[in-house]
Amino acid sequence: MAGPPRDVVERLYRTPPERFVAARDAAAAQARRDGDPKLAREIARLRRPTVAAWLVNLLALERPELVADLVQLADALREAQRELRGPRLRELSAQRRAAVGALVAEVRRLAAGAQGAPSAGKLPLAEVESTLNAALADAELAEQVRSGRLLRSVHYAGFGEVPRPQLRLVTGGEEPPAAPPARQRGPDRGALRAEQARRAARAELTRRRTALEKELARARTDQERAEAELAGAVATERDGAAALDAVETELAELERRRAVAEQELSRARLARRAAERAASGARRRTGEVEAAMEALAAEEGDAADGDEAAD
Repeated sequence: MAGPPRDVVERLYRTPPERFVAARDAAAAQARRDGDPKLAREIARLRRPTVAAWLVNLLALERPELVADLVQLADALREAQRELRGPRLRELSAQRRAAVGALVAEVRRLAAGAQGAPSAGKLPLAEVESTLNAALADAELAEQVRSGRLLRSVHYAGFGEVPRPQLRLVTGGEEPPAAPPARQRGPDRGALRAEQARRAARAELTRRRTALEKELARARTDQERAEAELAGAVATERDGAAALDAVETELAELERRRAVAEQELSRARLARRAAERAASGARRRTGEVEAAMEALAAEEGDAADGDEAAD
């Protein structure tokens, strides 16, 4: 069965899980209205992913080139593990940590731009990181991640590939069948040397395995420390955002008070100008009255002088 069209599947698996069922049912209903009941049934069978799986799908669908780089790194890691190349494995392990960290950061950025996504503090980024690390150990899972149709997160805490490869010393493509018992001839120096070689090879494998397990323990310690630092950084960022919100609220109140003060100042200026005009008018009127009184006093003086002359 071919299944639903790729564009329909990608659109649904880009949809946040909270809205997935509604979007899937709407797509199935549209297929029925279009006269394609088989397609409607296929769409209705699509299962809703968990939030962590949706985040991984979003990464695979929006940034396929980054997931392709992850798959290539997974192939290189598995090759180095099979050959037990310590220096190359350490180098690739460092690349793995950097690549997974960058992908988790990209997932956080993509989720921030997705409508209906959970808030940054509720994103299950640890499950996303676990799934990406598991994809590095399992080729089949890496292809599932690349398809963008993952349904749940995956955790792998083992060592090497999944399943863990069987390490055994063989002489060819297949283990040779047991040879028939030979007659006892005394010590076989060739057999003794072969046994010694096998023991030395097993000892070397054990030594390399121990070194790799120590490297893995150090890597996990580094990861735990980095995750603790990340949690601290998230808490600090959250506190900073709260402080910024408080400052912005205070600034908004100050802006409001400033606007009120500006309005009061404007009204005071208008009142001052009106008072200045009134005072100027009053001063002018006072001058006019004073001049009239002085003129009247002069007339009274002239009249008094006239009366004296008449007498």
